[in-house]
Amino acid sequence: MDYIDYYKILGITKSATDADIKKAYRKLARKYHPDLNPNDKEAEQKFKEINEANEVLSNPENRKKYDKYGKDWKHADEFEKAGYDPNQQQYSRQQQGGNQSYTDFGGGNFSESDFSDFFNSMYGGSGRGSRAQAKYRGQDFNAELQLDLASAYTTHKQNLNVNGKNIRITIPAGVENGQIIKIPNHGAPGANGGPNGDLYITFIINNSSDFKREGNNLYADVDLDLYTAILGGEIYVNTFDGKVKIKVAPETQPGTKVKLKGKGFPVYKKDNQFGDLYITYTLKLPTKLSEKEKELFAELAKLRNHE
Repeated sequence: MDYIDYYKILGITKSATDADIKKAYRKLARKYHPDLNPNDKEAEQKFKEINEANEVLSNPENRKKYDKYGKDWKHADEFEKAGYDPNQQQYSRQQQGGNQSYTDFGGGNFSESDFSDFFNSMYGGSGRGSRAQAKYRGQDFNAELQLDLASAYTTHKQNLNVNGKNIRITIPAGVENGQIIKIPNHGAPGANGGPNGDLYITFIINNSSDFKREGNNLYADVDLDLYTAILGGEIYVNTFDGKVKIKVAPETQPGTKVKLKGKGFPVYKKDNQFGDLYITYTLKLPTKLSEKEKELFAELAKLRNHE
């Protein structure tokens, strides 16, 4: 197996932070996503490499193993049990019938063929005393799914293309921006009969609505005309559940906040539980006044000035 430089694939250095890795992955995943590059085999292969690199480097434990063991990082646990230190190029293990050490093969030049013979003798293959091959869990996959806020409001099904495979998933209402959901057994196949990896989906919620979302609560500005603000009345306001009618108290001031209980966003995986909607009144002054209206406003001004 050839060495794959995951840092180079993501265009980052070994000193990259977790945030750097996440930023680089998102940028490249968008660029090479199969949905944006239909029938482009090169882009599809690049997308797979990007996901593989992110799978390794975004997991602190996997990254540590990769930095130490390179292309053989998946076997890190077995190496460490066997006493192999890649910096010292030394193995030690206990065999049936006594202890045996493997130190500095070929005068200190440890080769791929040396490792293969040794590994086969430990975990099965053509070596003496071979046992059943070890089972290895498949790699986890990472994918990014973009939704608009309205789609995140309701539970729905959606098809995903992950590494060339179509997967149909159910997205629960109330999923949040940046939230990661695990889909078990939808990662890479295991080796030697080992279990499949998992699929981790990061949700990116795009909001082009008039609402601002904070957790399960929604916030919106609502215009009041001058007359309703002064005299009071009833208005209709938009929610994700349709329009609702609310009463406006006389002499309502701009900036007044009103809470509409239960009209916010669904609580994730909590049936029939919702946050609240908070609306803030803004004053909309009339324009293009008629001469009569101007006269009436002038009379009102005189009345206020005489008080």
